[in-house]
Formats: sequence, structure tokens, C-alpha cells
Amino acid sequence: MIPITSLQFIKKQAIIGTALTLSLLLLAPQAEAKPIDFNGGVQNEYEYEEVFFLTGYPTRFKGKATVSEKESKGILTSTYKVTLTNPAGDKLTRNSVYVAKLDNREDKGQTTAQTSIKSFSEKVTVGTTTFILDDYQFSQGAVSDNRPASDYYSGNIVGRKIYKVTSKDKTKKPEDITVHISGRNMGYENFWGATETQLIDNEIVTQYGQGFVTSRVSDSKSKTLQYEPHTPSLSSFTGGHAVISKSNMISEYTFDIPYGAGKGKIDLSQENVPKIERLIVPKFRDLSTHWAKDNIERLYSLGVFDENSQFFSPNTPMQRYQFTVGVLKAVDIRVLEQPKKSRVPKQAIFNDLNPKDPDYPYIESAVQKGIINGVTPDRFNPDGPITRAQGVAILIRALGMEGRAPSPGYRTNYVDNHKIPSWAKDSVYVATELGFVTGDHLNRFNPNEPLTRAQASALLVRFLDFLESDLKQNYRDDTLFFD
Repeated sequence: MIPITSLQFIKKQAIIGTALTLSLLLLAPQAEAKPIDFNGGVQNEYEYEEVFFLTGYPTRFKGKATVSEKESKGILTSTYKVTLTNPAGDKLTRNSVYVAKLDNREDKGQTTAQTSIKSFSEKVTVGTTTFILDDYQFSQGAVSDNRPASDYYSGNIVGRKIYKVTSKDKTKKPEDITVHISGRNMGYENFWGATETQLIDNEIVTQYGQGFVTSRVSDSKSKTLQYEPHTPSLSSFTGGHAVISKSNMISEYTFDIPYGAGKGKIDLSQENVPKIERLIVPKFRDLSTHWAKDNIERLYSLGVFDENSQFFSPNTPMQRYQFTVGVLKAVDIRVLEQPKKSRVPKQAIFNDLNPKDPDYPYIESAVQKGIINGVTPDRFNPDGPITRAQGVAILIRALGMEGRAPSPGYRTNYVDNHKIPSWAKDSVYVATELGFVTGDHLNRFNPNEPLTRAQASALLVRFLDFLESDLKQNYRDDTLFFD
């Protein structure tokens, strides 16, 4: 876990980021990750691949797949089209259109979706045998918890497919094959990364017996920050950072087909070509030997900190205003906008804030989203130092995870547990469990101690790393390999 009180406990981790300046940061889309349909296939920007099992044996197909989505009046329509072949001359074509009815509960910060199949067609020819999808029943229910720093979602899937099977071999009679489908999907999506994992069980019922196929597929996108040295010594800077955007899909089929191939496993994977973007180069003159130099320069390059001076002053207290603005810039929370036709002057939500300040909308958004409160109903105290308890509470509330603490009445493991304010205790507990913070050498949390600008930077770096690395680990590896 990462303390924010001393150098020896700071982990040297690369954070995920984006090459966009602040103005572009607010306009850039979030990452999206979504497997193609519900068949366990994988794709990159050139090719789609999946495995077909209805012959009783695994048949690999490759080709093109396209996905389009359109939302109108609370209805999301998703269209999947695939055209696949293999070296043996077999062919698979499929067109599926799903419709999802969305119910956005802004009062709860959640969205539910009920999905059904609108239209379908599928034809597969393997050797002399043709499979035509004659009937497809499908239902999926999903819920998304829309938190300021990340959306989390989960769904359950049931369905049934009936295929008409014919053969050019006149000795084989036509037959029906029924496939019963059940499964679930789960994922998260934020500005820095996204992962969706699907676990689908297929029961294949034929005249020869029953077979079982399970597909586990995960689509993941992420952005990592990489330092790029500048070799020439006669230069105005020594190096800078580049953002590496990556995405890949992995899939695993496990099958048990007693009347055909028996038991086995097939792994698929596809990876997109990475994209590289360079960031602006920080030029602070007071960080050359400071333990937080790397953290601070990364945040500055990403636009989280917008300093005009050549001096960062890492050991001075971090102000409440700048920390709150930095968190919202880091997670790319869309700020509130004044209606263009409004003639009423905008009033600040606190008496000590200036609504004309360019960063003011971040504070207003943070307050309305419940991430931070004023020190009194009328005062925000923007220039006051952010304390350890306040800083941790802001980050955990942005993640929406304060509710993961135990039922009230518990104690944290810190020796100064009694000093942790009641409003911050849940956040401190969760932040400790997630590895954001630890105590000092005496296991004290020191909740009311101000965060220095260097310590706040280290905390923000750990927070951003969680949004990409930890969530990806939890939604992909922990689900696929330990489910």
C-alpha cells in the first residue's frame, strides 16, 4: 500500500494518461470496451475471429465484423454484422440487431437496460452441411452505477437459438439443433480505461446427445504513460512523457461434446496497434532531486496541474481549491455549463468563491456530485490546506466506493482511529483497503494533518493507476481466471 507521508513507501508506478490539453480533455470521449455480440469472438482493427461448435467439432472462422450503435428517445439499437471464412472454404454470415430500453435514474445515479433481439439472420456452411438460424429468443437485464470517476455495470443473459440443419448428403436427414444460452457480463468505463468481460454458457441439444461450450471473452482498453528521454545535451529540456493507448481482446472456449470432439480448450487473442501521443514537457526548477518529481511532472504533463511558475513548491500545503480541481480534471468529469440564453448572473455556491474563475465550474460540479462540501454552508475556504482525511474522502467519493466500508460501529486499524472524523471514516477504511494510503511508522493516519503538494501528487498518481490497472485486473484476470 502507498503511504503519503514518506518517500520510502511511495511506489514507482506508471500512471495512465492522455496527451490532450485541458480544453481537449473536456471534449474527448471516454474509453469503450465491448466484445462482439455474445459468441466469444475477438477482433482487432483488421480481423475478427470466433469458433463454431454446432458440427460437434470446433471450426475456426476469420473475417470482418462491424458494430454500429444508435440511441434515440431512450432506446439503444446495436447492430452486429460478420462475414467469416476459413481455409477449408467454410463460411459464416450473421446479422443481429438488439434493442435496449434505457431507464436513466438520475436521482439514484444509475441506469438500467432491458435488451431483446429485434432481428436476426445467420447461415453457416461447413463442408456439405448448412446451419440456418430459424428462431432466436434473447433477454438481457443490466444495471450501470454511474459514479463521477467511473461507471460500473453488470448484466445477466438468457437466450435460446434453434437451427435448421440440412446436408447435401442425401443420406442425412434434416434436423434441428437447439442452443440454450445463459451468462453474465460485467465491466467498467472511465476516461482512462475500460474493460468488459462476458461469461457465456451454451448447452447444445442435438439428436446425438448434449454438448456444452463456455466462452469467456474480455475486451480491454487502457492508456499508460511512458517517459521518453531526450538524448542531445544542447537542448531546453531533458525528456518528456508519451501516452501509449492500447486495446486487446482475449477469449477462452472450453467445451465438452461427448458425441464429437470430447473435451478441450481453445484460446484466442487479438491486439490493436498501439497509438502514441506526446505530452507537454514540464520545466520545474525545484524538483531535480525531490522524491515526488516523477509524480508531479506526470500530473503536470496531463494537465491535472496547470502551473504558470517554474517553481512547484512541493513541500508547501496543497490548497483545497487546487486539489479538488485537480481531481476532477484527472477523472475528466464534465463540468456544469451556464445556459447560453440565461441573462441571470451566475451566483457562486459559496461566498468565498468567484464564479468568473475558469476553474470554478469544477468546484460546483464536485459539490453537486457530493464529492466535497464546504467548511460551512457559506464558505469553501479555497486557499485553506487540504487535510489527509479530506483528500482521501474526495477520491473515494469520486469512485463511489465509500459504501464498501463495513456497517457503522467498526474501527479502522490505525492507532489514532478516534481522531478520524466520522464523515471520513468510511473513505479512510476503503482507501486503506485499496492501497491508496497507510499509516506512518507508528501506524497513525494523522487525519487532520495537511497534505503537502508532493504528497497530494503521490496520492493522485495512485488514484489514477487504480482507475486503469487495478480495475482492469479485477474485471479481467480475477474474473476470467479465478471466477
